[in-house]
Amino acid sequence: MPELPEIEVTRRGIAPLLTGRVISGVAVREPRLRWRVPDAVLGLAGLAIRGVRRRGKYLLLDCSDGHLILHLGMSGSLRVIASETPPQKHDHFDLVVGERTLRLRDPRRFGAVLWTAERVEAHPLLVGLGLEPLSRALNGRRLHALTRAHQSPIKQVLMDGRRIVGVGNIYASESLFRAGIHPRTPARRLSLERCAKLAAAIKDTLRDAIRAGGSSLRNFVNSDGRPGYFQNRTRVYDRAGAPCRRCGTAIRRILQGQRSTFYCPRCQR
Repeated sequence: MPELPEIEVTRRGIAPLLTGRVISGVAVREPRLRWRVPDAVLGLAGLAIRGVRRRGKYLLLDCSDGHLILHLGMSGSLRVIASETPPQKHDHFDLVVGERTLRLRDPRRFGAVLWTAERVEAHPLLVGLGLEPLSRALNGRRLHALTRAHQSPIKQVLMDGRRIVGVGNIYASESLFRAGIHPRTPARRLSLERCAKLAAAIKDTLRDAIRAGGSSLRNFVNSDGRPGYFQNRTRVYDRAGAPCRRCGTAIRRILQGQRSTFYCPRCQR
């Protein structure tokens, strides 16, 4: 599933091509996505796109009279292509801006194309989201406060979008390795010092992933069709049995919440 780095890479790719442009057409070839595409989306022609923001794993296109909310689901991607490009089987939605088109491809149809004319931050899908990990709001003290009431393993707390949004499975494993924290450590047992180290590791991991174009494990490509390559640089993720890049100890794999977690038993305590 695309996580925060993949969505941010997409945002940075499409924002310069869409901002300031007027929507000249909309095509909905398959409205049955995770939630049905509302009829209001078909009436967006003539609206100007004032900006493209990201909240968690949602892209928010400010269209003056409201916001178009886009989500890539488990297998989706957004590409900016020439408007005359014929659609393929899984190309379900087009937002046309003259000679360019923003096209959603979503083979599994778990993505979303929604519209709200109300304050977008109050939308039901956004109102309960946690801290943006790349913002100043996430620091050692805030992370320490967030973990005080939780006996759950820190890896699972990091992946709870009600507390911190968009970290995801790959980046949680990688952040914990960089911070030297065992993924099974109960969250409430982390000291303020270790929380500060972890908050910095989360930011560094996500920024490195964004610079690498995100991770392309299955379907993800960025707005010009290129895959990310962070998966080729991971220090622990998907490296079970391989030597730790820091100490040489074999990386281990465990299951947490039905997701694979990778860690170094020597470097992470």
